[in-house]
Amino acid sequence: MKTYLVIIIIVFFTWGCDNGNDNGGVTPSGVAELSGEISQNRTLTANNKYTLKGFVYVKSGVILTIEAGTIIKGDKNTKGSLIVLPGAKIIAEGTKENPIVFTSSQERGSRSAGDWGGIIILGNAPVNKTPIVIEGENVSTFGGNNAADNSGILRYVRVEFAGIAFEPDKEINGLTFGGVGNGTTVDYVQVSYSGDDSFEWFGGTVNATHLISLSPVDDDFDTDNGFSGRVQFGLSIRDPKVSDQCACSSSNAFESDNDGAGTAAIPQTSAKFANMSIFISEGTPNSKYNDGILIRRNSALSIYNSLIIGAYPKAGLELNGSASQANYKSGASVIQGLVLIGMTKPILTTDSVKFYSNNNYTHWTVADVLLPETFNSLKNPSFLPQSASPLLNRGIALPSDFRTSPYIGAFSTENWTESWTNFDPQNTNY
Repeated sequence: MKTYLVIIIIVFFTWGCDNGNDNGGVTPSGVAELSGEISQNRTLTANNKYTLKGFVYVKSGVILTIEAGTIIKGDKNTKGSLIVLPGAKIIAEGTKENPIVFTSSQERGSRSAGDWGGIIILGNAPVNKTPIVIEGENVSTFGGNNAADNSGILRYVRVEFAGIAFEPDKEINGLTFGGVGNGTTVDYVQVSYSGDDSFEWFGGTVNATHLISLSPVDDDFDTDNGFSGRVQFGLSIRDPKVSDQCACSSSNAFESDNDGAGTAAIPQTSAKFANMSIFISEGTPNSKYNDGILIRRNSALSIYNSLIIGAYPKAGLELNGSASQANYKSGASVIQGLVLIGMTKPILTTDSVKFYSNNNYTHWTVADVLLPETFNSLKNPSFLPQSASPLLNRGIALPSDFRTSPYIGAFSTENWTESWTNFDPQNTNY
């Protein structure tokens, strides 16, 4: 009896105390299920593995902390998704050596785009539609007047095989931001094999650096509803055989709208991207590919010092519609230091004179820019330009709200993708 009583006390202590380690709901296999609402502060620890079941909500006022090295899998049958509501925070701070991984619950070799829902982060920063509910989940509202709103930290995080359509043209992306403020930190994030967009911003002011989009079905970087943040250093590598097959959509590297109807609603979509490298891997792009950059519906997107290589069938840059054309002519939308290679028609704009007078280049070839042979490999890419590459010295001086980087594309002499990324998640044993 004495020995038995001691065992009971030890077990109760291990499972009952709150010492910052997450043991609640752990099965004998070491996997904890996350479902329903997270309504009090919680820490997910790297010594456990987790499965998202259905829509999992982090409630307002709650902080979800995720330790470096933690693995979280999205359940396929219930379309597991993590939704951080306005007023909540996610602190997912991995390291270069131990990134945080959100991935498919399917076995190695049988994973697919859209195996689970994805991650949605919602905040109280300005959007240009009220009320507005987030696409895909179609219930939760977001947005407000706090441009400096803080939804937490995403650093050294991978999101794999997410992005699922709950109805046509109403998908959850790999990573979705809705009204997220610039108090939030987003740095070193890779989204791979998303069933819709890799990254989509609906309004908000959040800034981001070092983003990677690997082989999404739809767009790489999609901006809507008044997003006005700043994104610097981004990479996309696309599979030419994979594109959005929905009749209502096409696949673009950048797609940008002010809103769905192209109105003058404010704040206007006016995000700025700099030092982006966009590549299509070897092969002829599927017919549902469209543009490298599609700016339409009164968007005033700006892009600086960026490189796009690929046979986009419509254009490298398309300014679609009179409103977006006017934004470009007025200077609300700025395109400078852009290199377009591989398109039959580099640009579709009524102001080509302005385009070619703003340090933009369409006459170079792949050989001219002196990239490694495997720069667009899906599984074993290499990025750093040779020392004689014109990419290293033809960039413009960026606006003051960017880091100083007067080169074109995402890379100069440092490969910032090393160690924390994974270009072959299909064959990784999680």
